[in-house]
Amino acid sequence: MFNAEYTKNIIVVNDGSKDNSADVLKNFKSIEVLNYPENVGKGWALRKGFELARKKGYRYAISIDSDGQHFAKDLPSFLDKLDSVGDAIIIGARNMTNSDVPGKSSFAHKFSNFWFKVETGINVPDTQSGYRLYPLYLLKNISFYTTKYEFEIEVLVRASWKGIKIESTEVSVFYPPKEERITHFRPFADFSRISVLNTILVIITFLYIKPRSFIKSLFNKEKWERIYTDHFLNNHESNLRKSTSVAFGIFMGIIPIWGFQLITAIFLAVLLRLNKTLVIIAANISITPMIPLIVYLSFKMGGFCLGSKATDIEFNRNISIESVNAHWQQYLFGSVVLAIVASIAIGLITLTILKIIRRKTGSIKEA
Repeated sequence: MFNAEYTKNIIVVNDGSKDNSADVLKNFKSIEVLNYPENVGKGWALRKGFELARKKGYRYAISIDSDGQHFAKDLPSFLDKLDSVGDAIIIGARNMTNSDVPGKSSFAHKFSNFWFKVETGINVPDTQSGYRLYPLYLLKNISFYTTKYEFEIEVLVRASWKGIKIESTEVSVFYPPKEERITHFRPFADFSRISVLNTILVIITFLYIKPRSFIKSLFNKEKWERIYTDHFLNNHESNLRKSTSVAFGIFMGIIPIWGFQLITAIFLAVLLRLNKTLVIIAANISITPMIPLIVYLSFKMGGFCLGSKATDIEFNRNISIESVNAHWQQYLFGSVVLAIVASIAIGLITLTILKIIRRKTGSIKEA
């Protein structure tokens, strides 16, 4: 009943059960029991179980629900996965396509997986499974806030934000007939709490996590070295294709389709079979600090082309597209010309640099 065939290190959290569970547990002297007279919630029970496990010196804990849904025989698969991937939260992924899976469970499973992908960018097959391996020492400095079913979402998302890997291993699952199922999940109340939590997590994701990750990536030396080696110095790709990709990215970063530049650049890069990574990097010439300079140069380029019909503008940090709105034709014309000139110039510079590098490294593949 308590998986003693696999381990003697068993902790049972009795979170306010109303049956005779507390009396039954007294018969198992080797089991560590945490009894709470009033039910607080699954998240609270897990958190308290983790606290006790850490005090006893455990680095890992495998959680298993008490409703008979999971099988102890799957415990070794978690350890095998841990050996292969290293420290991670490992989720016991159920086969949700079985005919005995309740409809509401299947819907909640898909709903949860979708929002987890939005919040972390990670695809996992079963974010709702309670059968998991947790690296306790990696979680100890995270302050969790939820106490009920939504904790199982919070712990995955916030652990992922901390850089803890999320992995999965296949496990068996048993769903008894509907009339025999025991669950304390209250569809309206618990699903509402989970929805509120996901809303908060999504807001944090787009206002803080994604901007933070982007800024970190700008200073990631290993990432830039990998891009330089795999894409810029890639001997399996011609110099012409790489320099064209850079030139196209510069062009797309300057032309005045603000808000749609990157998605258009990616779409056309795929269509034209260019190096998507180099196109995306080059298109980021229009990052926020560069916008005033691009707008100013576009306006000046338009003035050069229009001659006597042109108007002048001062270059300062307050310059924006709105500030040249009264002379939008000059800006529009100039930005297209600037995009063409800059893309050709930078493309030729890139091609020259690549030829020099390949000559020095002795590569025989040329444009």
